[in-house]
Amino acid sequence: MEPLAHPHSAPGPRRRARDLGIVVGHTATGPLDAITDVPGVRVGHTTVRRQPDVHSGVTAVVPDAVGPRAPLPAGVFTGNGYGKLIGTTQLTELGALETPVLLTSTLSAFRVADALVGWMLERPGCEEVQSLNPVVGECNDGFLSDIRARPVHEEHVRAALDAASGGPVAEGCVGAGTGMVALGFKAGIGTASRTPELGGRSFTVGVLVQANFGGTLRVLGRTVTPRSLGLDAGGPEPAAETGSCMIVVATDAPLDARQLTRVARRAVFALARTGAAYSHGSGDYAVAFGTRPGAGAPVADAALGPLFEAVLDGVEEAVLNSLLAATTTTGFGGRTVPALPADRLLAALAAPPLPPVR
Repeated sequence: MEPLAHPHSAPGPRRRARDLGIVVGHTATGPLDAITDVPGVRVGHTTVRRQPDVHSGVTAVVPDAVGPRAPLPAGVFTGNGYGKLIGTTQLTELGALETPVLLTSTLSAFRVADALVGWMLERPGCEEVQSLNPVVGECNDGFLSDIRARPVHEEHVRAALDAASGGPVAEGCVGAGTGMVALGFKAGIGTASRTPELGGRSFTVGVLVQANFGGTLRVLGRTVTPRSLGLDAGGPEPAAETGSCMIVVATDAPLDARQLTRVARRAVFALARTGAAYSHGSGDYAVAFGTRPGAGAPVADAALGPLFEAVLDGVEEAVLNSLLAATTTTGFGGRTVPALPADRLLAALAAPPLPPVR
């Protein structure tokens, strides 16, 4: 029996960080507080489930008109290289993004890359293309999903790409986030945006995370664990040495590939704010791209500070959104991972901090 595939499917809505009064930083967000606030960026998901063993999928971040004939400036940063980010070497060498950025499960990454190449070769203007660099990131969903089944197929990839749209972005247990676990809680896809002012001009930067990393959650500087919230999954937990995070950053600021690599670094640095452990087995990567190359005078390096801060804040908020949007999931082998309950989180944040241990 084939897994069920659901383009843009997601559980019922849960409140995001800002809905709960959890505000990260002081820079204003875009209207949707999502990566799709950046003009010309669309997102599509296909969720692949077969109860109880398969909880997987694919997420596509699609810049308008991207292709080998019209590459976008891009940078990539590896925080810890225990991962299978396909397309890294050419992206590093040329600083040019030729395809949408796709996210999926570890052992499905290679099928997804092949499907992305096939989809791209059918695009207008690609009739004579003989070289193409697909960019596909992954996280390991093997704790909650039968990863060896490699359930993500070409039709799922094409559905995510074809359904990609602007507007609100589904978060949590959707697409590539369906089987993800982070910081002791069920996690998944999260997104956020900011509108920093650089050199007297206002721009938008948006982030999307596939959160699946280990560590101890920190919210506005307060440590939060399942045990501190009175939660008990009653079973095994993911190994401390496993986990990853893929981050995609998009901006309409006219930056070159070198500057976008600097932006990507800040995106990975931001995971530390949320309590990331950056363990041996964690593949922590960020890909950053610009949507408007040559649109106006380039931003000077000395003016990039507000953009760096915006990325740090945006990634922190996107991780929180990935947790708050997710729902408790029982998956492969009967393992259960609890969702982060908003009411208990707010109560914990409102409680006076414990005195320091002497």
